[in-house]
Amino acid sequence: MTTPLGGPPLKYKTVEKIQKAIDEYFEFCDNRLVKGYDNKTNTQFAYISPEPYTMSGLAYALDLSRQGLLNYKRKDKFVDAIKKARRKVETDVERRLMEGRATTGAIFNLKNNFAWRDKTELDATVRTSKPLLDGLHNNNGLKKARQTKKED
Repeated sequence: MTTPLGGPPLKYKTVEKIQKAIDEYFEFCDNRLVKGYDNKTNTQFAYISPEPYTMSGLAYALDLSRQGLLNYKRKDKFVDAIKKARRKVETDVERRLMEGRATTGAIFNLKNNFAWRDKTELDATVRTSKPLLDGLHNNNGLKKARQTKKED
């Protein structure tokens, strides 16, 4: 079964349903419980360790491929929900980058998921020993330049 525009049918039919799933993903990340075991005291323990937000993690939580999640952004009624979720992920990745955690991975993520680019500036100033337009501002300079060209 395909949609009228082609492709598989949408898993989420309403904005409310996809928003609920998005909110659940962020709630899970914020309250991820990590369990451990202390060999010295022979006791189990647990603590909350927030999980970084990622686009692939969000897609997985929504039971979509990463591209499938991005496809929802092309549907008018889902645009705002998906854009807001993407901004939240981007902000988290950027924050972690600024905190100095996994900087290479954060940079890779920002470039590939959020179109960040390295900025390179190029100074294209041409310097000559004699200005190119000297003497060409009046008719004599223009005639002289044409004569020189004909002699070559």
